[in-house]
Parts: sequence; structure tokens; C-alpha cells
Amino acid sequence: MSNFIDRLLDPNSEREEGQGPNRLRRLPSSIGWIAIIVIVGIYLATGIYTVGTSEEGLVKRFGRYVRTVDPGLHYHLPAPFESVVTVNVRQVRKTEIGFRTISAAPNPRYQSIDVEALMLTGDGNIARVEMVVQYLVNDSIQYAFNLIDAATIVKQATEAVMREQVATKSLDETLTEQRDTIGTETKLALQELLNAYGAGILIANVQLQDVTVPSEVLSAFYDVSNARQDKEKLINEASRYALDIVPRARGQAQEIGNQAEGYKQTRIKGAEGDVARFVEVLSRYEVGEVVTRTRLYIEAMEKILPNMDKIIVSGQEDGLLKLLNLDSAGGGQ
Repeated sequence: MSNFIDRLLDPNSEREEGQGPNRLRRLPSSIGWIAIIVIVGIYLATGIYTVGTSEEGLVKRFGRYVRTVDPGLHYHLPAPFESVVTVNVRQVRKTEIGFRTISAAPNPRYQSIDVEALMLTGDGNIARVEMVVQYLVNDSIQYAFNLIDAATIVKQATEAVMREQVATKSLDETLTEQRDTIGTETKLALQELLNAYGAGILIANVQLQDVTVPSEVLSAFYDVSNARQDKEKLINEASRYALDIVPRARGQAQEIGNQAEGYKQTRIKGAEGDVARFVEVLSRYEVGEVVTRTRLYIEAMEKILPNMDKIIVSGQEDGLLKLLNLDSAGGGQ
């Protein structure tokens, strides 16, 4: 072949061989073969392709997947025999629900999409939820051949799962303590749904950007929120007051209980002493009833009439007037 081309391009070789006229007649045919060879070479060269460092190459033969190739320079049979689809498996893709980013930092601007953001809560209220879903490709074959529009699939699946999660929570729970729980549960449910689709997608993160109420009721919501804050404030103040007053009340109750116990013991001991004295008086009364009765009568009169002159007259009728001056007797006169 090379000798033929050399002879074709070198006119001197034709004269030396005495074939000049015949060679000129064969020239168009030779150029045609060269053109065919060049075209075939270009056609075969179309099978050369490169797979990026973050990509995987999926080779198809007559439209059917046959193999996966790693990053680097590769070759496949030219079309229509074989073709290649490259999938970026390291790129973190993002889907926005309830809003769209118009321009990024440093001067970010966003557009609200109410038809996506408004969701019905479990207590019949409406919440406005905006979120961002970040995902990766974990199975390039499923991602490339099972999905036509992966972004739309992720968006619609996320919106459906999020509405289901919000519908199980009240408005207060959605706005406050259950917000992180909703994000976590949405991520798990969304991953399970995409696995059922055979999407070849791994959910990296579900982040709730903004959870509020519709603008039409925002002022009323703030009023309710302020009232709840006042309620919590009063409850906290009452709790602090209770923590202060209850220990003091318990101390006072303990003190009163101790005093009552002391009074109880005093009364018991006093009663026991009275009983002992009564028993002693009874024993004396049994020995001398008249003397004991008289002594008791005199002691009682001294207690009843402490500041009066007292004279006791005997009731015996023997012709004598018997007097007993209690003041002089008690005073030692």
C-alpha cells in the first residue's frame, strides 16, 4: 500500500517504468480508495470516548446494556452498533420544594411556589413548608435506564411523602418540636419509595428551610404565638413561686406538727399526773372520808374565790358557833 502511494505521488517513478499514461488513467480510482479508507478511519474513530473521574460509562449494544466502564479513555464499536451513556455518580444533586432559587449568593433571590409549599396538617390547619432535598446516584444502571426525568421523579416523590408526614402532625408540632422529626421521617420514607421505584438514588439530606403559616393568617398566628409565650411566662413564674412558697409552707406545717405533738405530750403527761393525784386522793379518801372531803372542799373554795375573805361556818347544831377563817389559815395567821 505504501509503495503504491509513493509511486502515485512520485511522477519520476512513472517515467522510469514507462507506465505514465496508464497510471494517469488509474489515478481517479486510487483517490476513491483513499477517500474510502479515510472515511472508514473517521467512522471507526467515533468509537473513542472518555469517561470523567466522577462518572461511570454504561455501554449499550443495539440499545441493550452490556457493560460498565471506569473513568479513563475507552473504545466502543461505532454507532449504530454500540453507544455509551455517562452518569456522574459523585455529584450532589438538589431539588427544591416550595420555592426556586433565582440567584445565588452573595445576593440570593428566591421565588415562592405556593402550590408546592401549602400543606394540610393533621388538625385541619394549613402550613407553608419549604425544603431542599439533596441526593446522589448509587446505582448508575437503574438511574440511567429506569428514569426518564430523575429530577421530576424526586420532586414529586418528595412532595407526596412530605404531605403525608405533615398530615400526621398538628400545626404546632409542625412549626416547633416535631420539625426535625418530620425531616428525618421524610428522608427515610422517601428513600424507601425511591428504592421501590428502582431509581438508583441515595437521599443524602432532607432539610426544611422555612416552616410557617400562610401570609393571610400570619398576623393572627403571631398574636396566638405571643399569647402562648405569655402563658408560658406566667406558668414559669407560678412554678418559681411554688418552688419558693411550698418549702416554706412545708416547714411551717412541720413546725405546727411539732408544736401539736408537744402539746399532745403535755396534755398526756398532765392527764397522767391528774390521774395519779386522783388515785392518791382516793386512797386518802378511803382512809378518812370526812377529812378528805373537807380538805377538797376547802382547796376548791380557795381556787374559786382567790381574792375574797372566806369564813366557813360549821353546820352542826350543838349550841356552839364554829368558824374557820380560811384567809388567816391559808396565810399562816
